[in-house]
Amino acid sequence: MNPAETGRRGEAAAAKYYLQQGCTLLAHNYRSRMGELDLVVQQPDGTVVICEVKTRSPGSLASPAAAVDAAKQRRLICTAQLYLQQTGRSDAPVRFDVAEVKPLDSGRWMVHIIRGAFLCKG
Repeated sequence: MNPAETGRRGEAAAAKYYLQQGCTLLAHNYRSRMGELDLVVQQPDGTVVICEVKTRSPGSLASPAAAVDAAKQRRLICTAQLYLQQTGRSDAPVRFDVAEVKPLDSGRWMVHIIRGAFLCKG
């Protein structure tokens, strides 16, 4: 499986996880001039969750969440602000999650959600 396909499947696994938790999928791969949001979901309580999905192949030693550095966080926050304005959700509570996704030998996916992985400061 090539890296792009691995990433697509990882995003699908993370989306499935959120849907199983009762969330509604608002956007998948939302793109703007500021950047891209992998997943935007809304929890039953109205909280909008912006989820950055990091998928790694089996045997990868690097922590997927380590790829979401301060610069990446700033881009995600700016893109999320634009998305929220465009969709009329600027007043909704927002949380930024990181999903670490890894394929398992069984053909299934391990999804680990880091809830509130970072905050919008300012």
